[in-house]
Amino acid sequence: MSRFAIMTAMVLGLVLGVAGSAQAADDAKQVYDFYCAQCHGEKGDGKGINVTKTFSTDPRNFTVTADMEKRSDDDIRTVIKDGGPAISKSPLMPPWGATLTDAQVDGLLAHIRKLCKCTAK
Repeated sequence: MSRFAIMTAMVLGLVLGVAGSAQAADDAKQVYDFYCAQCHGEKGDGKGINVTKTFSTDPRNFTVTADMEKRSDDDIRTVIKDGGPAISKSPLMPPWGATLTDAQVDGLLAHIRKLCKCTAK
């Protein structure tokens, strides 16, 4: 294989990898906006359009870094897949495990970590 062909393949791989990452981030945002933002808010601040004065619980505010970095990635995945009661939280948080793929759940986790500007401890 020529040096030019190798370099072309490497550059193409990098470009496609970056494009794939950007696409995954866009997809995660779309999934979040559709399934999560109604309660957790577009900005992740817990002020979604479904939250009214009569709403019986406050949805998690993902923008509180100190609180969110205490949450493990496994706990966040569990609550997304199995709902609030799975981790002794509100039954108003529905289970999405039968609706979302594992890749979508992982994308939501990454998006939530972006909203809180944190990682799990």
